[in-house]
Amino acid sequence: MAEPSPAPVLTKSQAARRDRVIRAALELGAEGGYDAVQMRAVATRAEVALGTIYRYFPSKDALLLAVMVQWLGDLEERVTRRPPTGDTTVERIMDVLTRALRSMDREPRLTAAVVGAMTAGDPASVGAINEVTRAMARIMQSAFPADVDPALEASAAKTLGHVWWSSTISWANGMGDVDWVAGELREATGLIADRFG
Repeated sequence: MAEPSPAPVLTKSQAARRDRVIRAALELGAEGGYDAVQMRAVATRAEVALGTIYRYFPSKDALLLAVMVQWLGDLEERVTRRPPTGDTTVERIMDVLTRALRSMDREPRLTAAVVGAMTAGDPASVGAINEVTRAMARIMQSAFPADVDPALEASAAKTLGHVWWSSTISWANGMGDVDWVAGELREATGLIADRFG
Protein backbone atom coordinates (compact mmCIF):
# COMPACT_ATOMS: atom_id res chain seq x y z
CA MET A 1 0.00 0.00 0.00
CA ALA A 2 1.13 3.51 -0.71
CA GLU A 3 2.13 5.61 2.26
CA PRO A 4 -0.37 8.39 3.04
CA SER A 5 0.76 11.98 2.86
CA PRO A 6 1.79 13.33 6.27
CA ALA A 7 -1.02 14.76 8.37
CA PRO A 8 -0.98 18.52 8.84
CA VAL A 9 0.52 19.74 12.09
CA LEU A 10 -2.21 20.83 14.51
CA THR A 11 -2.05 23.52 17.13
CA LYS A 12 -2.57 22.44 20.73
CA SER A 13 -6.20 23.60 20.71
CA GLN A 14 -6.88 21.90 17.35
CA ALA A 15 -5.37 18.66 18.62
CA ALA A 16 -7.54 18.88 21.74
CA ARG A 17 -10.69 19.41 19.63
CA ARG A 18 -9.76 16.53 17.34
CA ASP A 19 -9.20 14.29 20.36
CA ARG A 20 -12.60 15.28 21.81
CA VAL A 21 -14.23 14.36 18.50
CA ILE A 22 -12.52 10.95 18.46
CA ARG A 23 -13.45 10.27 22.08
CA ALA A 24 -17.08 11.29 21.41
CA ALA A 25 -17.24 8.92 18.43
CA LEU A 26 -15.70 6.17 20.54
CA GLU A 27 -18.33 6.66 23.25
CA LEU A 28 -21.21 6.76 20.76
CA GLY A 29 -19.92 3.68 18.95
CA ALA A 30 -19.62 1.81 22.25
CA GLU A 31 -23.18 2.80 23.18
CA GLY A 32 -24.94 2.10 19.89
CA GLY A 33 -22.59 0.78 17.25
CA TYR A 34 -22.05 2.08 13.73
CA ASP A 35 -25.48 3.71 13.32
CA ALA A 36 -25.08 5.70 16.56
CA VAL A 37 -22.00 7.50 15.23
CA GLN A 38 -23.84 10.30 13.42
CA MET A 39 -21.77 13.40 12.74
CA ARG A 40 -24.29 15.73 14.41
CA ALA A 41 -24.40 13.51 17.50
CA VAL A 42 -20.60 13.46 17.60
CA ALA A 43 -20.50 17.26 17.31
CA THR A 44 -22.96 17.62 20.17
CA ARG A 45 -21.12 15.13 22.38
CA ALA A 46 -17.72 16.70 21.62
CA GLU A 47 -19.09 20.24 21.98
CA VAL A 48 -17.76 21.35 18.60
CA ALA A 49 -19.35 22.71 15.45
CA LEU A 50 -20.34 20.18 12.80
CA GLY A 51 -17.96 21.86 10.35
CA THR A 52 -15.10 21.28 12.77
CA ILE A 53 -15.55 17.53 12.48
CA TYR A 54 -15.41 17.66 8.69
CA ARG A 55 -12.24 19.73 8.89
CA TYR A 56 -10.51 16.74 10.50
CA PHE A 57 -12.49 13.80 9.08
CA PRO A 58 -13.99 13.75 5.57
CA SER A 59 -16.47 10.99 6.45
CA LYS A 60 -17.97 8.96 9.25
CA ASP A 61 -15.83 5.99 8.25
CA ALA A 62 -12.69 8.14 8.39
CA LEU A 63 -13.69 9.19 11.91
CA LEU A 64 -14.27 5.59 12.99
CA LEU A 65 -10.91 4.63 11.54
CA ALA A 66 -9.35 7.33 13.72
CA VAL A 67 -11.19 5.76 16.66
CA MET A 68 -9.50 2.44 15.86
CA VAL A 69 -6.10 4.10 15.68
CA GLN A 70 -6.79 5.77 19.05
CA TRP A 71 -7.95 2.48 20.53
CA LEU A 72 -4.71 0.79 19.46
CA GLY A 73 -2.73 3.76 20.77
CA ASP A 74 -4.32 3.20 24.17
CA LEU A 75 -3.39 -0.50 23.97
CA GLU A 76 0.17 0.42 23.02
CA GLU A 77 0.45 2.64 26.10
CA ARG A 78 -0.79 -0.19 28.33
CA VAL A 79 1.66 -2.67 26.81
CA THR A 80 4.50 -0.16 27.25
CA ARG A 81 3.59 0.27 30.93
CA ARG A 82 3.17 -3.48 31.47
CA PRO A 83 5.26 -5.47 28.95
CA PRO A 84 3.99 -8.85 27.76
CA THR A 85 4.68 -11.87 29.93
CA GLY A 86 5.45 -15.48 29.08
CA ASP A 87 8.40 -17.84 28.77
CA THR A 88 8.24 -18.09 24.97
CA THR A 89 7.73 -15.68 22.11
CA VAL A 90 4.41 -17.36 21.33
CA GLU A 91 3.21 -16.84 24.92
CA ARG A 92 4.29 -13.20 24.92
CA ILE A 93 2.64 -12.47 21.56
CA MET A 94 -0.55 -14.17 22.74
CA ASP A 95 -0.44 -12.02 25.88
CA VAL A 96 -0.47 -8.91 23.69
CA LEU A 97 -3.15 -10.21 21.32
CA THR A 98 -5.31 -11.42 24.21
CA ARG A 99 -5.24 -7.93 25.73
CA ALA A 100 -6.42 -6.51 22.40
CA LEU A 101 -9.19 -9.12 22.20
CA ARG A 102 -10.34 -8.47 25.76
CA SER A 103 -10.56 -4.77 25.01
CA MET A 104 -12.60 -5.45 21.87
CA ASP A 105 -14.80 -8.03 23.60
CA ARG A 106 -15.72 -5.47 26.28
CA GLU A 107 -16.99 -3.13 23.53
CA PRO A 108 -18.74 -5.37 20.95
CA ARG A 109 -20.73 -2.53 19.37
CA LEU A 110 -17.65 -0.37 18.99
CA THR A 111 -15.73 -3.32 17.57
CA ALA A 112 -18.44 -3.92 14.96
CA ALA A 113 -18.49 -0.19 14.13
CA VAL A 114 -14.76 0.15 13.55
CA VAL A 115 -14.54 -3.14 11.65
CA GLY A 116 -17.43 -1.93 9.49
CA ALA A 117 -15.56 1.29 8.78
CA MET A 118 -12.34 -0.60 8.00
CA THR A 119 -14.11 -2.73 5.41
CA ALA A 120 -16.38 -0.06 3.90
CA GLY A 121 -13.97 0.92 1.14
CA ASP A 122 -13.60 4.56 2.15
CA PRO A 123 -10.43 6.00 0.55
CA ALA A 124 -9.47 7.33 4.00
CA SER A 125 -9.12 3.72 5.13
CA VAL A 126 -5.81 3.27 3.27
CA GLY A 127 -3.90 5.57 5.60
CA ALA A 128 -5.68 4.27 8.68
CA ILE A 129 -5.09 0.63 7.80
CA ASN A 130 -1.39 1.40 7.29
CA GLU A 131 -1.33 3.15 10.66
CA VAL A 132 -3.14 0.26 12.37
CA THR A 133 -0.74 -2.27 10.81
CA ARG A 134 2.26 -0.27 12.03
CA ALA A 135 0.73 0.11 15.51
CA MET A 136 0.10 -3.64 15.80
CA ALA A 137 3.70 -4.33 14.75
CA ARG A 138 5.01 -1.87 17.36
CA ILE A 139 2.79 -3.37 20.05
CA MET A 140 3.98 -6.90 19.28
CA GLN A 141 7.65 -5.86 19.04
CA SER A 142 8.17 -6.14 22.79
CA ALA A 143 7.08 -9.80 22.65
CA PHE A 144 9.97 -10.82 20.39
CA PRO A 145 13.47 -11.67 21.66
CA ALA A 146 15.99 -8.83 21.30
CA ASP A 147 18.24 -10.83 18.95
CA VAL A 148 15.62 -11.44 16.22
CA ASP A 149 16.46 -9.86 12.88
CA PRO A 150 14.33 -6.66 12.70
CA ALA A 151 13.17 -7.38 9.13
CA LEU A 152 12.07 -10.92 10.06
CA GLU A 153 10.36 -9.61 13.20
CA ALA A 154 8.51 -6.95 11.18
CA SER A 155 7.40 -9.56 8.65
CA ALA A 156 6.16 -11.93 11.36
CA ALA A 157 4.33 -9.12 13.19
CA LYS A 158 2.75 -7.91 9.95
CA THR A 159 1.54 -11.41 9.08
CA LEU A 160 0.11 -11.90 12.57
CA GLY A 161 -1.57 -8.50 12.26
CA HIS A 162 -3.27 -9.69 9.07
CA VAL A 163 -4.50 -12.85 10.80
CA TRP A 164 -5.74 -10.70 13.69
CA TRP A 165 -7.70 -8.47 11.30
CA SER A 166 -9.13 -11.35 9.30
CA SER A 167 -10.29 -13.12 12.46
CA THR A 168 -11.68 -9.90 13.93
CA ILE A 169 -13.66 -9.17 10.76
CA SER A 170 -15.08 -12.70 10.82
CA TRP A 171 -15.95 -12.32 14.50
CA ALA A 172 -17.68 -8.96 13.93
CA ASN A 173 -19.73 -10.62 11.18
CA GLY A 174 -20.95 -13.39 13.47
CA MET A 175 -18.49 -16.17 12.67
CA GLY A 176 -17.42 -17.49 16.04
CA ASP A 177 -16.86 -15.72 19.32
CA VAL A 178 -13.86 -14.25 21.10
CA ASP A 179 -12.63 -17.73 22.04
CA TRP A 180 -12.73 -18.74 18.36
CA VAL A 181 -10.67 -15.65 17.47
CA ALA A 182 -8.19 -16.48 20.23
CA GLY A 183 -7.88 -20.02 18.85
CA GLU A 184 -7.19 -18.72 15.34
CA LEU A 185 -4.57 -16.35 16.68
CA ARG A 186 -2.95 -19.02 18.84
CA GLU A 187 -2.67 -21.35 15.85
CA ALA A 188 -1.16 -18.66 13.60
CA THR A 189 1.16 -17.42 16.34
CA GLY A 190 2.44 -20.95 16.92
CA LEU A 191 3.09 -21.49 13.22
CA ILE A 192 4.83 -18.15 12.72
CA ALA A 193 6.58 -17.35 16.01
CA ASP A 194 7.49 -20.73 17.50
CA ARG A 195 10.83 -20.56 15.65
CA PHE A 196 11.89 -17.58 17.78
CA GLY A 197 11.92 -19.57 21.02
